[in-house]
Amino acid sequence: MKVKTKSKKLNKAWLNEHINDPYVKLAQKDGYRARAAYKLKEIDEALGLIRPGQRVVDLGCAPGAWSQYLRRRLSPGGAAPGAPNGGIVALDILPMEPLEGVRFLQGDFRDEEVLARLNDALDGQPLDVVVSDMAPNLSGIESSDAARIAHLVELAVAFAAEHLKPDGALAVKAFHGSGYSQLVKLFKDTFRTVKPLKPRASRDRSAETFLIGMGLKNRASR
Repeated sequence: MKVKTKSKKLNKAWLNEHINDPYVKLAQKDGYRARAAYKLKEIDEALGLIRPGQRVVDLGCAPGAWSQYLRRRLSPGGAAPGAPNGGIVALDILPMEPLEGVRFLQGDFRDEEVLARLNDALDGQPLDVVVSDMAPNLSGIESSDAARIAHLVELAVAFAAEHLKPDGALAVKAFHGSGYSQLVKLFKDTFRTVKPLKPRASRDRSAETFLIGMGLKNRASR
């Protein structure tokens, strides 16, 4: 009974925090599906990653808030209807409600077959930006969780290194803790410029941070 009571208290506390969260209220006002949109917005405003005419891949896209932000940034009229000025391919293991101008693929990024489908969707065209809000289901076992997180980041870096234009950019979610310094090194080995950034929209108690790499090293112009 005590466990249930504690669980109820935690759920109630989380619900109260969620309802009163200024970014939740802002997302409702601006029509975003989740508060996470403002994390990408802050990253973009700080580093100028997203511009009309670009080709972008959104990894771990569900429920679609990042794709919504990308869609609005690629369209000269913001959220104007019709085809965006650029292209967005979004991928997630979870389903996502359709977004106009966004091509969605459902599947696990870790599967070769899913990666092949994503490659087909790109039609051989290089990308300007790859963004990833992917995160594994956490077990609470630090060493195991760190390995899962690192694996997703490593896959995103490998994908970006293969598909980005020489001056392209990658932004991924990571977590401070075991293995983080190795991920920073991987970024520095892959990109000319590396920026760690924790947006204000990321909750203070969360260990999440974002790594942004800009300009591939050792890549001849296409």
